[in-house]
Amino acid sequence: MSSPPPEDPTTAMARRLLRGAGVFLSGQEAFSCTLANTLAASGDRGDDVLLAPRRPVFGTNTAGTGTTATIDLNADLGEGLGIWKAGDDNRLLEIVTSANVACGFHAGDPTIMRDVCAKASAAGVTIGAHVGYRDLVGFGRRDLAVSQRDLRNETVYQIAALDAMAAAEHAQVRYVKPHGALYHRVSRSDEAAAALVQAILDYNPGLEVLGAPGSALARQCSEYGIRFRNEGFADRRYRDDGSLVDRSTEGAILATPEAAAAQAVTIARHQQVRGTSGASVPVAADSICVH
Repeated sequence: MSSPPPEDPTTAMARRLLRGAGVFLSGQEAFSCTLANTLAASGDRGDDVLLAPRRPVFGTNTAGTGTTATIDLNADLGEGLGIWKAGDDNRLLEIVTSANVACGFHAGDPTIMRDVCAKASAAGVTIGAHVGYRDLVGFGRRDLAVSQRDLRNETVYQIAALDAMAAAEHAQVRYVKPHGALYHRVSRSDEAAAALVQAILDYNPGLEVLGAPGSALARQCSEYGIRFRNEGFADRRYRDDGSLVDRSTEGAILATPEAAAAQAVTIARHQQVRGTSGASVPVAADSICVH
């Protein structure tokens, strides 16, 4: 049997770039071809940007070398509960360099948490605590009235629980990323952000934080000496102020592979996106989230 013909350079580059974004579309192969076409149509072969470098961003210097920029890919994992599964964690772990693991409050349970930690450790993927409101029914997407004291203590609780499961698999939690409604709350509220930062200081001041650029959380991390990593989203639409369009709004999720591919590459290369008005919005991302 004859060997298949070699891929053209642009398609080969597309497979090496942004494979991860295919997980929220109909298929990884289709997405790779779309990215190849996107790059080819723009006359840009992607030689100056490398997404998903198989090198985690957390605890490292993320600056690119020479003319090649590198950027981390992260994804939300372990979001099932008991017999209920959500997402394809195994496939994602072949793609991402950082795993945001649910800690049992918005999703996840002890068995799922340990299983994801074991697989992430085996794959060389950095483990992060994906902390959220205590809201299994609402999947952590409801903005709950939680006191600063409770938010601080519940965040410590979640980080410690996941770190224990990681330790059982000879790994450890390296960073924290808030989930859902809590992500948005700590992005705009200094009080909520301070509670989350205090929780990190309580448990392990060496943990890093992943969140929205220019947010209240970023400011609080800076004030207390916690390393903050800026996050961009491949498949989410941005407002002109740099915040994400609410999921309940029509068009909040980019619907086509072309749009998602273009936005991810633009974030990686130019550190900007198109806002809802069409204006350029800066997004200085260290890591891109894929769903």
